[in-house]
Amino acid sequence: MTATAPHPRVNRTGEDTHRARGPRLPVRVLPLAPAVVLLLLFLAGPIAYCVYIAFTDLQLTGQAQESFVGFDNFTRAFGDEAFLNAVWLTLVFTVVSSLIGQNTLGLALAALMRRASKPVRTLTGGIVVTAWVLPEVVAGFLLYAFFRREGTLNALLEWLHLPAQNWLFTLPVLAVSFANVWRGTAFSMLVYSAALNEIPKEITEAAEVDGAGGRQRMWHITLPMIRRSIGTNLMLNTLQTLSVFGLIWVMTRGGPGGRSQTLPLFMYEQAFQNSLIGYGTAVALLLLLVGSLFSLIYLRLLRTEV
Repeated sequence: MTATAPHPRVNRTGEDTHRARGPRLPVRVLPLAPAVVLLLLFLAGPIAYCVYIAFTDLQLTGQAQESFVGFDNFTRAFGDEAFLNAVWLTLVFTVVSSLIGQNTLGLALAALMRRASKPVRTLTGGIVVTAWVLPEVVAGFLLYAFFRREGTLNALLEWLHLPAQNWLFTLPVLAVSFANVWRGTAFSMLVYSAALNEIPKEITEAAEVDGAGGRQRMWHITLPMIRRSIGTNLMLNTLQTLSVFGLIWVMTRGGPGGRSQTLPLFMYEQAFQNSLIGYGTAVALLLLLVGSLFSLIYLRLLRTEV
C-alpha cells in the first residue's frame, strides 16, 4: 500500500489556508530590525560596558590599563562615610521634594483649580508650567538668587522684621528640596488635573447631597478613584528626583561640607573630579538599584485594582 502525500487544506473560498495565514514571523518582525539594532548599539551596549567598568579600577589619569577588581568598588562604597551620607541625603531630598512636596502641592493645585474661574486657572497654570519648562541650570540660578545671603528671601524677611540667615549654608538640603518642588510641581498638577477630570460629577454630587464634607469626599471618593494616577505620578517623580544633578550643582555644588551632596553629585565627584571612573560607575549602578527598588514598589501597588 503506497502512501499518498497529504493535500493542503482549502477553505470555502478555495484558497490555501497556509497562504491565508499571512507571512511568517521572521518576515513580520523584519521592519523592527533597524530599531532593535540601534537599541543594542546605543543603549544595551553602553549599559553592558558600564557594568563591566564598575568591576574594574579604571581611572582617567595615571593608569595604563584597567584591571578586574570584582566587588571591591561596591565594598569600598559601603565603607565610605561620604557615600553613606550621600545615600541619606538622597533619600531626604527624594522624600521631601518628590513624595511630599511635588505630589501634595500638585494635587492641591489641581483640586483648587477645578473650582477656580477660568482666568485664575489660566494665570496659575501658566506660572506653574513656566517654572517646569525652564532649563534646569536657569532654574538653579533663579533659586540661588532667591536663597543666597543677599537674596530675595532674606530681603522679604528683613522687610517683615524677621531674622535672616544664609539658607544655602544653614539648611542646604531643604533649600535644594524647595527648589525641586518649585520646578517640578507642574508635572504632578497636570497629571492630577487629568485624573480629577475623569471622575464622574454624579458621584461627587451624590456624596455632597448625602452630607459628605470636602475632606470626606477627598479621602473616601477622590483619592481612591485616582489611586492609580497617584502611583504613576509618584513613580515618575521619584525616578526624576533621584537623577537631579544640575539644580543642586548650580545652587550648592553639594556643599557646604557635603551637606547637600546627593548620589548623582557624589558619583560625578568620584568619576570626574577624583578620576575614579570604576568607583564612580559602581556608585551609578547602586543609584540605578535604588531607582529599581522604588519602581518595583510602585508597580506592586499599581497591580491592585481600585
